[in-house]
Amino acid sequence: QSCHRPAGQRAGQEPGSRGLPEGVEYIPTRKKGKNPMKPVGVAWYSLYARTRLGYLFYQRQVKKARERYPHGHSVPQPYCFPGVKILPIPVLSNNYSYLVIDTGSSQAAVIDPSDPLAVQAAIEEEGVMLEAIFCTHKHWDHSGGNEALCQKHNSCKVYGSALDAIPQLTNPLADREKVSVGCLTFEALATPGHTVGHMVYVLDGAPFGSPPCLFSGDLLFLAGCGRPFEGSPETMLASLDVAMGLGEDTLLWPGHEYALECLTFASLLELDNSALEQKLQWAVQQRQEKRSTCPSTLGEEQTYNPFLRTHRPELQEALGLWQAAGEDPDAFRARVLKEVRRRKDLYQAT
Repeated sequence: QSCHRPAGQRAGQEPGSRGLPEGVEYIPTRKKGKNPMKPVGVAWYSLYARTRLGYLFYQRQVKKARERYPHGHSVPQPYCFPGVKILPIPVLSNNYSYLVIDTGSSQAAVIDPSDPLAVQAAIEEEGVMLEAIFCTHKHWDHSGGNEALCQKHNSCKVYGSALDAIPQLTNPLADREKVSVGCLTFEALATPGHTVGHMVYVLDGAPFGSPPCLFSGDLLFLAGCGRPFEGSPETMLASLDVAMGLGEDTLLWPGHEYALECLTFASLLELDNSALEQKLQWAVQQRQEKRSTCPSTLGEEQTYNPFLRTHRPELQEALGLWQAAGEDPDAFRARVLKEVRRRKDLYQAT
């Protein structure tokens, strides 16, 4: 399988769940304009995240996705740098797991192994040794494959936050703690909001002459952001700011293929954003061909992702929000973020 070698240009320059946890489909049919989760959203989330019912629902979703997408929901494009290979693995209906390989030692780590069969197939095809599982958070669509993979790979360690009930967790991580897998170095960053223990992982690209790589789980998507199930707008804003502190050249590898939906929503907020319009046209072409839209860069995300543009006057004006006299700037940005999230949830519910 050929690798795409990044040439430094932004993807935007190329031609051309409804209340459930991210990546989980709502099965019953519903009338347009009705939000089926509105009366029971909190109760259902508690069942999904904290009881075995959630695991059984996840197993059903895995089964349905394997039947519907026997080769995955998207055509992924591996990325190669000297000494490292990143292989997106499309799983479930819109999730991504990532196999990150130190090509010199054939040691590998996987981020968020949703479907253990798909991940194991990639491991065998690449001929690598799985040394580590990095879990961004506890939701089954990100952690459901941990147990099966640990049974298959006895020396594999499972990393994540102790604040989340991550299955098979062996090595709890603190904020800013680093882990080495072969020549690969990952840094864990605490980014609460979606869940209380959500973490993202940053691969240091410097030894390979590449940009940093952010595996963002459900914190950040292309043009989107995860729902704050277990945090306030202020908490989510602070976590997004942590991610944005990594630098504009950082490659964003999100936990879901939500690009088309998120870009379409964003285009309804900012009607005159040329970067957004260009990226949407590109994403339409990609998705028509069932091609993956990742990675983007944090630099280009700042030009069209409304959840990262809370400081922009044009977005604030589009939302009809103005900073009150004496209002703290970050408090105002959190208010903007809350309104963007409210509108996104309504958009998803229609």
